[in-house]
Amino acid sequence: MVLFACHKSFSDSQQQNGPLLEQDSVLLVNTDSPAAPLTPYPQSPLTGCADDPSYGDSIVYPQPANGQDYIFKPVNNPGPGSYLSWPAGLVIDSLTGAIDVTASQTGERYAIGFVKQGTTDTCLTSLIIGGASYMDSIYILAQNQGQAAPYFDANPNLVSICGGQGNGGPSCSFSVTGAANHKLVIDPSTGVIDLNKSLKGIFGSNPVNGQGASITINYQLNDASNLAPQHIQVDVVYYDSQSSMSAGLVATIKNKHAQEISGLVIMPGRNPRPPLIVVVRRL
Repeated sequence: MVLFACHKSFSDSQQQNGPLLEQDSVLLVNTDSPAAPLTPYPQSPLTGCADDPSYGDSIVYPQPANGQDYIFKPVNNPGPGSYLSWPAGLVIDSLTGAIDVTASQTGERYAIGFVKQGTTDTCLTSLIIGGASYMDSIYILAQNQGQAAPYFDANPNLVSICGGQGNGGPSCSFSVTGAANHKLVIDPSTGVIDLNKSLKGIFGSNPVNGQGASITINYQLNDASNLAPQHIQVDVVYYDSQSSMSAGLVATIKNKHAQEISGLVIMPGRNPRPPLIVVVRRL
C-alpha cells in the first residue's frame, strides 16, 4: 500500500492551546510525514487515454464496514503498472489501485494516475471521496464573520445537506471528543462552528497571537455514505488583528481559499488537510 497522508503533531513547546510556531510560519507546523505527496505531480499528464483508471463514477462514499476498512477497487483493468494519487490524503494500493476509503481523507477531490508498465506516461482520472471539509479562511469577528460552516463532497458551492433539527437531526450529526476538543462549540445538526462562543473556551481568557489548537470533529452524514462514521481534524489559530499577521500568511490563506472555491484543489505540493481556521478579533 502507498500512503499519501499527513499527520500533524506538536512538540513539547507546541502543545495544543499553545503557539504552533512563529507568527510568520504558523502554516508550517511540525509534521510526522511529508506535507506533499512522495511522488511529484507529473509535468505532462494525460487524460482520456485508454489506460485511465476508472472507478465507475466520479464520487465514492465511505460506508459502514463493521470494524473493517471499506476498500473500493477500480472497475477496469488497464494491465500491470503503478497507481499514484495527488494531493496527500488518499490511501491507495500502488499495484491494484484499490482505495482504502476508511483510512483516506474524505471530502476531497483527488487525481489518480496510472503508469502502465513499460511506459513513462501518467494517465489521470479525477475522483471525489465524499465527506465534509472546512475552508482555509480568516474569520474577522468584528465584521460578523463568527461562523465556520462545512462544505461537502469537495464542492463549496453545493447547498448544505445538513438541515436537521434536534440532537443531530435526521440528516447529520457532528460532535467533538477529547479533553482538548470539547470547548469547541459546534452545531450538532449542521456542523457550523460558532467561533465567538468557542474563542475563550479554546484559547482561554488572554490568548496570544499565533496560539492554536488541533481539534478533531467526528461526524455522520445521512447521504450515500449511510451514516458511516467519519472525522476531520481542523487547526484553529488566533490573532488579535489581521494587521498582526504577516502579509505572506494572509496571502497564503486567501490563495488556498480561492483555490477551494474554484475547485483547484489538485495542485502540485498542495496539502489541503487539515483546514486552517484563523480567528481574528478585528482588522
